Amino acid sequence: MTGAASPIWHPCTQHALQPQMTPILRGEGAYLHASDGRRIIDAIASWWVVTHGHCHPPIVQAIQAQAERLDQVIFAGHTHEPAEQVAAGLLELAPPGLTHVFFSDSGATCVEVALKMALGYFRNIGEPRTRIVVMQHSYHGDTIGAMSVGARGVFNAAYEPLLFDVAVVPFPAAGAEQAALDALAAICKRDRPAAFIVEPLVLGAGGMLTYPASVLREMHRICRAFGVLFIADEVMTGWGRTGTLFACEQAEIAPDIACYAKGLTGGALPLAVTLCNEAIFAAHLSTDRARTFFHSSSYTANPIACAAACANLELWRRPETRARIGSLAAAQERCLARFRYDERFSDLRRCGTITALDVQAEERGYLAEVGPQLQAFFRDSDVLLRPLGHTIYVMPPYCVTPGDLDAIYSAIDEAVDHVL
Repeated sequence: MTGAASPIWHPCTQHALQPQMTPILRGEGAYLHASDGRRIIDAIASWWVVTHGHCHPPIVQAIQAQAERLDQVIFAGHTHEPAEQVAAGLLELAPPGLTHVFFSDSGATCVEVALKMALGYFRNIGEPRTRIVVMQHSYHGDTIGAMSVGARGVFNAAYEPLLFDVAVVPFPAAGAEQAALDALAAICKRDRPAAFIVEPLVLGAGGMLTYPASVLREMHRICRAFGVLFIADEVMTGWGRTGTLFACEQAEIAPDIACYAKGLTGGALPLAVTLCNEAIFAAHLSTDRARTFFHSSSYTANPIACAAACANLELWRRPETRARIGSLAAAQERCLARFRYDERFSDLRRCGTITALDVQAEERGYLAEVGPQLQAFFRDSDVLLRPLGHTIYVMPPYCVTPGDLDAIYSAIDEAVDHVL
C-alpha cells in the first residue's frame, strides 16, 4: 500500500488531482483505522451503506458461520435457506402489497431490474407502454438504464449516445410542489408511460434535496389514477435513513416496485433486492418460456451476503434498533441548529438521520471548487465527509456518539472558515 503507484482506478476520483489514497486497515463502529495510526470518523457511512457500524459483531458472526457451510450456488433452479429467510423477512417489513423478491447485487442493478420488470409487465399484458417518467435532479446509479432515468449532466455526459429518452417532472421544491404534481399528471395523461421512478423524500447524489411525504403520497395517487407503475428507489433512503425503516412508510403508500440495497446487509457485503406486487409477477408467469424474466447475475442471492442480510433483518426486529434512529435524528437536529443563523450556510435541512447544508460559495453545483477543498480539510481533520460540490451532508452509522457528532460539526465549522 506504499511505494510504487497503485494500478487501481478508483471510483469518482480524478487521479490527476488526488493521486494518493488513504490506506484503511480496519473498521470498528463509527470509525475507520488508517495504516498510519489515524482514527477517522466515518460521517457518511462509507457511501451510505454502513448502518449499525463497521464490523458489527452479529453480522460478522453470521458471515463467518455461513462461509463454512455454503459459499455460492447458481440461483437459477436452486435456492438456499439464507435467501428464503431474507425474502420472507423483507416481505414482513416492506409496505403491504409487495409479494415477490428478486435478488441482485447493487443499487444500480436493482434499479435496472425494476425498469425491466415494468416494461416486461406491459409487454406481457399486451399494452404498448414503454416511456419512463423521472424526477429532476434524480440519481439512480451508473449502469445504462439507471443513468438514463437519472439527471443528465457531468455524471453521464460522455455516455449520452447510450441513454434512452425519459420524461422529466420538476423537483417539488418548497413553494413549487403543485407545479411538480401538475406536470406529473399531465405527462401521465398525455404519454401513458409505463412507470414513474422516484427517490422517496430525499434525492441523494442530486444534492440531498428533500420534499415532504404529502407530495410523495400525491405522486403515488396520480400514478394510480393513470395506471402508471410507481417505482420507489429506496437504495439510499431505506434502512432507517429518513427516520422510518423505509421512506414510503411516512407517505403511507405501497409502491408497485421497490428497490433496496446499501444497508440491506448492514453495509457488510453487496446485496440488493427488487420487490414487486403480485400483478407484475403474474404477468411473467406462463408456460410460454418467452415470457420469462430474463435477468441474471452470477452472484444472485449469494449465500454469504444473504446470511449478513438475515442478521441485519434480525437487528431491525429489535425495538432498540428503531429507538436508535430516533435518538440520532434528534441529535442531528441539535447539531445542525448551531448553523441556523450562520450566514456562511443556506438551506439547512434534515430528513431523519440525514442532514445537509449548502455553503455560500461563489461557485455552486457538483463541480464547485469548494467541494474538493472542503474534502481535503476534512481528510486532514480525520473526518470522512465527501461534499457534493457546495453541499455538505452528514449521514453517519447509527452507532455514532454525541461526541462523534460534535467532532463532525466542529470540523464543518472549521473547514468552511478555512476555505471561505
